[in-house]
This record gives sequence, structure tokens and C-alpha cells, in this order.
Amino acid sequence: MANRKQSKRVVRKHLFSLRLSDIELDLLRIKSVDAGMSASELMRRNGLLRPLPKRLSKISLQTYWELGQIGNNLNQLVKATNTAIKMGRTPPANLQLLQELLEVLHQCRRDIAQADTEETDWDEEDEEDDWEADEG
Repeated sequence: MANRKQSKRVVRKHLFSLRLSDIELDLLRIKSVDAGMSASELMRRNGLLRPLPKRLSKISLQTYWELGQIGNNLNQLVKATNTAIKMGRTPPANLQLLQELLEVLHQCRRDIAQADTEETDWDEEDEEDDWEADEG
């Protein structure tokens, strides 16, 4: 079989090293065989041609985390209220109100995550790429 001549635009002359565990290497080899292409081609297609997931802003991540903490506290209050009701004691809080508040909180978290991933023009000025490859 004759070597195919490639144009100068697609000549690949740069190497990029990557560390993989034994399991990761086996998975890469299996996936490349299943796809019918070399491991290099599979990595290029997955790494360069697929769209990247949207990044969440730092404010949204912090808000999302804090809402999660509030949700945990509400879960504890709901559990204490349910336990008090089962034991025949006066609940420390209105169970229905806590349930409604918890649902509103979960909806806020979903809305924040959805709105932030739909946004396309987020600020990149103070963001730095930490994945740059070493040129060798």
C-alpha cells in the first residue's frame, strides 16, 4: 500500500505527551479498536472536534453551593419536624411550609445551573487557562 501524500496543512509534527493509568490506556485502546481508528485519531477527534461543556461562573458556583448548604439545613429541619410528629410532640416548624421552601430552593438551584449554561458571553477577562501544553 502506497503512502498517501498529505498537504502541508495537515502534517502533524508536534508531539503532546499524556499520562494514563494502565486501565485508562486499556480503555483507550479498546475504544480506538471499536471506533476503527488509531488512538491518536480518537484523541484528536474527542479533544478538538467536540464542543466543550459550558463553564459556570464563580458567582453561580458559590451561589449554587450556598443554596445546597441551606437545603441541607432545611432537610434537617424537615426530619426533626417529621420525627416530632411521629413521637406526638409539637413540631419545631410548620412541615408544609418547610416542604414548600425546600422545593423553591431546589428550583432556584436548577434555574441557576440552567441559566448559567445557556449564557454565552460570560466574562473571560480574569480567567486563565491552566491546561496549556508544554512546547517541546
